[in-house]
Amino acid sequence: MSGADAFTEEQKQYLHGFVAGSGMLPGAVPTFAGTLGVEPGRSRHGDDVPPGPEAIHYRAQDRQVGTGGKLTPEEQAKRKRFPLDQWDDLCRHAAEERFPKGTDVIAFKYQGLFYTAPAQDAYMCRLRFPGGIVPTFQARAVADVAELYGGGYADVTTRANFQLREIRAADAVVVLEALHGAGVVNRGAGADNVRNVTGSPTAGVDPQELVDTRPLSRAMHHHILNHRELYGLPRKFNIAFDGGGAVSAVEDTNDIGFAAVRVGDGKADGEGKPVPPGVYFRMALGGITGHKDFARDAGVLLSADECVPVAAAALRVFIEHGDRTDRRKARLKYVLDARGIDWYVRETEAALGRTLRRLKAEDCEPRPAVAKHGHLGFHPQRQPGLYYVGVLLPVGRLTSAQLRGLADLADRHGGGTLRLTVWQNLLLSDIREADRDLVRDEILRLGLHCDASNVRGGLVACTGAAGCKYAMAHTKQHAAALAEYIDPRVPLDTPVNIHFTGCPHSCAQHYMGDIGLLGTRVEAGEEMIEAYHVFVGGGYGAEQGIGRELFRNVLAAEVPGVVERLLLTYLENRATAAETFREFTSRIPAEHLKQLSEQPAAVG
Repeated sequence: MSGADAFTEEQKQYLHGFVAGSGMLPGAVPTFAGTLGVEPGRSRHGDDVPPGPEAIHYRAQDRQVGTGGKLTPEEQAKRKRFPLDQWDDLCRHAAEERFPKGTDVIAFKYQGLFYTAPAQDAYMCRLRFPGGIVPTFQARAVADVAELYGGGYADVTTRANFQLREIRAADAVVVLEALHGAGVVNRGAGADNVRNVTGSPTAGVDPQELVDTRPLSRAMHHHILNHRELYGLPRKFNIAFDGGGAVSAVEDTNDIGFAAVRVGDGKADGEGKPVPPGVYFRMALGGITGHKDFARDAGVLLSADECVPVAAAALRVFIEHGDRTDRRKARLKYVLDARGIDWYVRETEAALGRTLRRLKAEDCEPRPAVAKHGHLGFHPQRQPGLYYVGVLLPVGRLTSAQLRGLADLADRHGGGTLRLTVWQNLLLSDIREADRDLVRDEILRLGLHCDASNVRGGLVACTGAAGCKYAMAHTKQHAAALAEYIDPRVPLDTPVNIHFTGCPHSCAQHYMGDIGLLGTRVEAGEEMIEAYHVFVGGGYGAEQGIGRELFRNVLAAEVPGVVERLLLTYLENRATAAETFREFTSRIPAEHLKQLSEQPAAVG
């Protein structure tokens, strides 16, 4: 089945009410467009600020211009017409079968549509699934849209999300109508907005988790969708909730990361007041590994019900003080670099209207250990007799048929949801112990796997040059080729994460991989051919670290051999069998490691 026929009558009625109630009926101009008090396209200058909630952005722009700054072209375009108000323009472009040009390109990203030329003369559509949780009826709708209007596949992203590719200009509006009709509201999925909110993929089923993060991911998601002032930020913004489960949400790579912690008896806050024992969240700020920085602990302790309002207040501070004159410095990290984290917390408190509880990190119990490749294979749930299974997706890609097959499997033998992860794979939960072999066989019949080597289990790749105009290498193809080469040659007995990213935007977060590869191009006669810079020693959480560059300009064809030698060098020279790849590469001086790995190595 496809389209509306994929839903039960009850689901159709629910979705119609949801969409109608939120003012998102297909083809409708958003109701808030009339609140601006100005005609679309009219420029606003000086004190001519619209009365709506987005006025905070115009005032921030005016302050920066008033101190001698010049707004970037993107900020000027947002000032001329707030991007959420360009639905009619999008409809005209679709009717005329043409793609956007100039600043319309960024404006259409506010509806989740990315024009990917010159890599592809098509749209990519990025979606939103809070916490990566996808109900099966929405998964089928995504599969239908991909098949009817896209390339027949869906890519899982490093924000536990789906994106669809190869969408024609004429189909832009019908794609959004179909998604909205299924309850997939992807407003703000791209551009200068809060991106998909991530959470622990094993939330609610993990035996070791401290707290179920699904309610928080949902609450943050709906807060963003329903607050107009949270669009048009200085740059993009990421938020994550980690509940302490076996599979990390990698919250320390986000602009705001909330990490669950437990506080025992006898602890006092910064004013000497006793802190009731229980589970709380620590807030960290400014993570952006593409700029070589992890989020920094803010020194505050929050109850679960404080997280969303505090995040909203922190966002307001970013809106007011983020740089609108230099896109390279417009992320939260640079506000923290300039003003300091203590200042930022005080400003957040001012926006919130109250002070926050202070508690030192060492007064909180350590997070339970992360299972590095716990996102693959079968694992017992906290619910007796039930299991979740992590399914390996080849470089994060699913065909429409595979996506429907997994949705059917989740309905027949699981809990009726797919759980996307930041590792570009997905989990099925609530599988009975007696059904494990049957489910494994069904996954294999779909052409997928739930068991993986220690290389494939941690292989992450961005879209690459096949679909991204910024990428300088075909990362997905090279990642797949690497796995095919390494698996039969290296007896790797410990998990290693290898991240391929096509450009310095670092969507695949190459700096946090055990081995990170950053795409580039090098001269070969009169041609420019694909190559990579190779980094080692990155990590997250308890292994937090920024990878250091080991080799430059390694031709793509030579990357498998270089990685093979690195891994064999590790196996031959590690101090003990328990020493991880990151520990090994951190212990060995870079030049010595380079010398070792440039020589042939053998194990066994």
